[in-house]
Amino acid sequence: MANKHHPTPMLDELENGPWPSFISGIKRLRDQHPDARIRGINNDLLGQLEHSYETRKGYWKGGTVSVYGYGGGIIPRFSEVGKQFPESKEFHTLRVQPPAGNFYTTEVLRQLADSWEKWGSGLVTFHGQTGNIMFIGATTENTQHFFDEINSYGFDLGGAGPCVRTAQSCVGSARCEQSCANEHKIHRALVNNFTDDVHRPALPYKFKFKVSGCPNDCMNSIERADFAVIGTWRDAIKVDQNEVKAYVGRKGRKYVIDNIITRCPTNCMSLNDDDTLAIDDRNCVKCMHCLNVMNRALSPGDDKGVSILIGGKRTLKIGDLMGTVIVPFMKLDGEEDYEKIKQLAENTIDFWAENGLEHERIGEMIERIGLVNFLEGIGADVDPNMIMHPRESSYVRMDGWDEEAEKWFRRRMEQKQSAATGS
Repeated sequence: MANKHHPTPMLDELENGPWPSFISGIKRLRDQHPDARIRGINNDLLGQLEHSYETRKGYWKGGTVSVYGYGGGIIPRFSEVGKQFPESKEFHTLRVQPPAGNFYTTEVLRQLADSWEKWGSGLVTFHGQTGNIMFIGATTENTQHFFDEINSYGFDLGGAGPCVRTAQSCVGSARCEQSCANEHKIHRALVNNFTDDVHRPALPYKFKFKVSGCPNDCMNSIERADFAVIGTWRDAIKVDQNEVKAYVGRKGRKYVIDNIITRCPTNCMSLNDDDTLAIDDRNCVKCMHCLNVMNRALSPGDDKGVSILIGGKRTLKIGDLMGTVIVPFMKLDGEEDYEKIKQLAENTIDFWAENGLEHERIGEMIERIGLVNFLEGIGADVDPNMIMHPRESSYVRMDGWDEEAEKWFRRRMEQKQSAATGS
């Protein structure tokens, strides 16, 4: 194990400049770790990476690695230059599901680190873009040993491949006053319900759940999640006018007008002569700017629930897609409401699994077959809120839209009642 250090002149350049470098972290494991096995693994890892930089080629190839009873959760990495760098010739990554909201105790973090130093390379990422804890660098044999150990104290593998991926939720009401939902309960309900689909890849492609507690969407769920659950409210923003006056007194009217009033995307706010705030809540689109800036004066309303959007994704076949609103508002008062979310998710995944093409995300399928066909397939009603850009056509008058929507809802209710009575 007393291998001579591989020269790494090209990698050394990555340590120059003001930002921390991953190369420095690997070198610390190579030079300072008390375990000679870990020093050797990271020495050969650096050697192979330097070789890749020299030849401008990648030398990792895939394969099949799994633990008993699981079909996913491990990303295989076999080296094509293993004879030159034998200590890192197998360098598999294990994805492990984090707790909801990424809450850990220091005891658990130490436990995870100790397990990984026993069975892996010592390299860990908290957290990858998938949301998982990424344990990077294990041999085929040691993946099973590591999994058995962390599973004994409550951790499970995350998703890899065409499956339901590891869910993410924000820090939520535990630390954030903007929270409008029980993010961690939603997270756990969905993960527990789809555990089999996480571990046994059988879908057209990956499917991600993300849960954000308010429209700030700290999880980037609208653009990154196939099924986004976002806390919101539907009554008026709560305003403490005394705090508004105090804020105006500290900052001045010009600052408030320039930085809050005029930045409202729908111009639904105005500052009165007496330094109180007037809000036309009917036109509020929950952009959260005013609540974030005046967080002592403004708060979310009391009628809280969630919105559900489906189809968000990054670039693949047809470019980036934002999620489409499927459920504009849903109350979460009791267990039956959480069952509704799970049922909607099941209907969505089942319909996509039946109709999606191979390597096609659900947002791409919706683009291909049309939103109306998708809604019919999952048993969801069409709603006037299912519209992408309601305010972009400046030549369309909108002052009668609410009345027309009421007429539409009345017609729908009459049709449903007629269908129920058979008349």
